[in-house]
Amino acid sequence: MNIEQQIREFLTGQSAKAYQVFGSHPVHKYGQDGIEFRVYAPNAVNMQLVGDFNDWNGWNMEHQTHGIWTIFCKDIPQGALYKYRTTTQEGRVIDRADPFAFYSELRPGNASAVFDVDHYHWNDENWMAQRNKNYTRPMSIYELHAGSWRRDTEHIPANATPEEQENGRMLTYRELADQLIPYVKEQGFSHIELMPLTEYPFDGSWGYQATGYFSATSRYGDPYGLMELIDRCHQAHIGVILDVVPLHFVTDFFGLHQFDGGFVYESQYENLRYTEWGTVLFDYTKPHVLSFMKSSLDFWINYYHIDGLRFDAVSQLIFKNGDPNAPLNDPGIWFLKNTNFYLQQTYPNVMLMAEDSSNYIKVTAPPQYGGLGFDYKWDLGWMNDTLQYLSMHPNDRNYSRHTLMFSMAYFYNDIFILPLSHDEVVHGKHTIIDKMWGNYEQKFSQARLLYLYMCAHPGKVLNFMGNEIAEFREWDENKQLGWNLMEYPMHDSFNRYCRHLHKIGLEYRALYDTEYDPRAFRWLDTPGAPATVFAFVRRSADEQQAIACVMNFGLQPVTVSIPGLSGEWRELVNTDNTSYSGSGVINSDSIHGQVRLAPLSGCLLCRG
Repeated sequence: MNIEQQIREFLTGQSAKAYQVFGSHPVHKYGQDGIEFRVYAPNAVNMQLVGDFNDWNGWNMEHQTHGIWTIFCKDIPQGALYKYRTTTQEGRVIDRADPFAFYSELRPGNASAVFDVDHYHWNDENWMAQRNKNYTRPMSIYELHAGSWRRDTEHIPANATPEEQENGRMLTYRELADQLIPYVKEQGFSHIELMPLTEYPFDGSWGYQATGYFSATSRYGDPYGLMELIDRCHQAHIGVILDVVPLHFVTDFFGLHQFDGGFVYESQYENLRYTEWGTVLFDYTKPHVLSFMKSSLDFWINYYHIDGLRFDAVSQLIFKNGDPNAPLNDPGIWFLKNTNFYLQQTYPNVMLMAEDSSNYIKVTAPPQYGGLGFDYKWDLGWMNDTLQYLSMHPNDRNYSRHTLMFSMAYFYNDIFILPLSHDEVVHGKHTIIDKMWGNYEQKFSQARLLYLYMCAHPGKVLNFMGNEIAEFREWDENKQLGWNLMEYPMHDSFNRYCRHLHKIGLEYRALYDTEYDPRAFRWLDTPGAPATVFAFVRRSADEQQAIACVMNFGLQPVTVSIPGLSGEWRELVNTDNTSYSGSGVINSDSIHGQVRLAPLSGCLLCRG
């Protein structure tokens, strides 16, 4: 396809490869090698290229049709910094970063950087050939923030920021690969989910307020470093999911906001332009904005071999202002359907995930059947109900049985992931373990019970970093996790318990190959048991294996008779095992329809 056709597709909302045309690209023209720069700035009176290669003095760009500006320059080195100097219709002169830059200057700088992303040598052919959407495979996701999972507290550079001097240096992409991959394998996670890596100016936004939608953040190194991290994950059989933010962008004036003095990426109407977070909404009534974001998502899958995209704040794209009582956001819905249909057709083995807090139907149905086209939706209802139940005094749980059971009343309406994400461990909400009712020991007992329930409940699972070591300190993006906690027996045994659960989740097919088949799940009667006792069973696709989960959320020990447990069963794991700092009330012999449970404990049983 020639450049003119690609530009036409960009302007009409049909492009998903606009990054091949716009930005900076190595080319051979006029008998010499150089870099061609191209930018869309329809409201500009004049555009110049400025950079460290011309002492930030402007070189005039050629104005082509439809608001396209271009320039060819020889002798531009890899890593060269540049911006577009724009003269607006009002006569203002402003310098802007390239919306299609593949790399950016390290903050607090904000220039774009020339980078040839075409020459990384991948070694993940086997992974790419066998990956799929994991509907019938086990999937346990470890969500993490690359800058605060672990930090280097020994090798602090001379130009480190005061925050880095105090809390340690962020690891590079390659250092993350060295340390993170063995840890993830040891813990038993199948995938990692990286919080947004699209370039962003403010560390405190965690990447959810971006400027560079094609630019891997330079905080942790260059694009090849990120490619190497993902490549090495794949070679270790670890999938990689990336958070993306298609709703809004920052107001920082070097970025997309009023890019050429007009409203290229946002609405010209002020009441449709800004969010409650002080950011700017993408205007999906404009076809080129649809092309811009669709191309960004395609780019991450194509160039970085990303296995899944998690869309942030989907409810805001479905409803105006994210209010389910407000009118539908038709342009946002069209963006989701159009983009997801394209991605599903082009990358059929890549997962698309929605972080959606609304009750909008058919989020995970295909667009051709009236759905939004996602493969998975975060089950925020399960998360809220479960954490609410576990924060109650156990005596109050007698009257709230429905709170824990409600998720299964709607579970098969969509295809769900059970998330205990970063959003639940910040802003005064307390960490997961600290949300539990009771004293120190009771919190640990209930946290073990929570993760047993999460493992046994249908649906893929996601946990934020630190959950697996029972972190009591709320997450702080400027500090690494409290790894010293592993020196304490309660935390060490809790992590050992989590590793065991992950191993069970990966090994027993009844826990993953029929997760979205309602015929494979059944609540079990527990006659005579307190209202705080729950039991259910799940079966494998071939019906040769069954896993039962029995839980006691009360303060008294119980012996539970379960008529539905016919035949002989064996205990796979018990949260009260002494090896996990429990009191030792377990079921060591073969089990025939009757289970002993300590207070605030549970077990998984297997048959077959």
